[in-house]
Amino acid sequence: MFFAPVIRRTAYATRPAAPADFALQRFLQSTMASQGTAVAQDEKTVTLQIDVPGLAREQLNITIEGQQVRLSSAEGAPRQVNRAWELADEIDVAGSSAKLENGVLTLVLAKVVPQSRATQLAIG
Repeated sequence: MFFAPVIRRTAYATRPAAPADFALQRFLQSTMASQGTAVAQDEKTVTLQIDVPGLAREQLNITIEGQQVRLSSAEGAPRQVNRAWELADEIDVAGSSAKLENGVLTLVLAKVVPQSRATQLAIG
């Protein structure tokens, strides 16, 4: 015999719908808090603040591919860092930036704006 959970849609219809991003943001903040990482998100960007004390700009490598962000330290660095994040949206590399100040790396990652590929078809 199989049991399946039943969700009553009427119970949720009376409440205004909360964006799913809030749940993701809470999860990321609680998970990253132990790793010295803070996460903030809005409609256009995701901001990551990572503690990397003792490392210089030249000793950090940031790789962005689609929805994945990887941070690693170069060989010979006084401290080894190897972290990765997978975000809900693809990242626009051209609109993103990174800044290292007082041992805190701040990544401002721009989300890719979805573009419609719809075209008009002429009737002949």
